[in-house]
Amino acid sequence: MAEVPTGVAAFRGSVRCRRDPAGPLEITLEGHAAGELADAGAAGDPLTIAFSGATDPGLPEALDDAVVEHVGPARYRIASGTRAWLIEAAAIHLHRDVAREFYRALPPRPAPAARRLVFRLALLLAGSRAGLAVLRALRG
Repeated sequence: MAEVPTGVAAFRGSVRCRRDPAGPLEITLEGHAAGELADAGAAGDPLTIAFSGATDPGLPEALDDAVVEHVGPARYRIASGTRAWLIEAAAIHLHRDVAREFYRALPPRPAPAARRLVFRLALLLAGSRAGLAVLRALRG
């Protein structure tokens, strides 16, 4: 019984293909997530997929709108446009930038009370001629 392909990640736009035959991650795809798959990140987020022990299928240095699918044990298909490449790799490593979600989840830190007071006083002084004279005297 044939295994049904499972979507791993979808890229939007240009995808860079790096090769490092001497390293543990022989093929690495770098680009931006299309946002079509939940695990691959929101649309536009940086996305990297590295293949461990991958065979070199003759991928070009750049792809457009690439889709990576798991098609069997240690087998992956990379499709771009009308072309597709099969890769045999021991494992894949999917990395996505989660900074946007991380900082959205954290509330902004309020400014310390002393700093707020100093800026409020400076603005009050700058609002009048006498205050400006005091600020000039303090500065020089």
